[in-house]
Amino acid sequence: MDKPIKKYRAGSIDAAIWLNSSDIDGTRVEYKSVTLRRSWRDKKTGVWRDEHINLRKTDIQKVLVVMQEVQKNVLLSSEVSKNE
Repeated sequence: MDKPIKKYRAGSIDAAIWLNSSDIDGTRVEYKSVTLRRSWRDKKTGVWRDEHINLRKTDIQKVLVVMQEVQKNVLLSSEVSKNE
């Protein structure tokens, strides 16, 4: 199994950068992709779980823009849920 070329982590969130390649019209082309992962321990079973999302270079800026808007909404919200 290939290893990522770089990893970053903040708490239960981590991101890995992968170097990929494919053949396009007989030419080998390399490109990077990102896997974003969130991990947690299942409280009932004690088993570690995780979920992944795979992103291409063109997705990263879109995710950042969407998450900034989500952050504004959550931080500026006047209601606080039990989980916060």
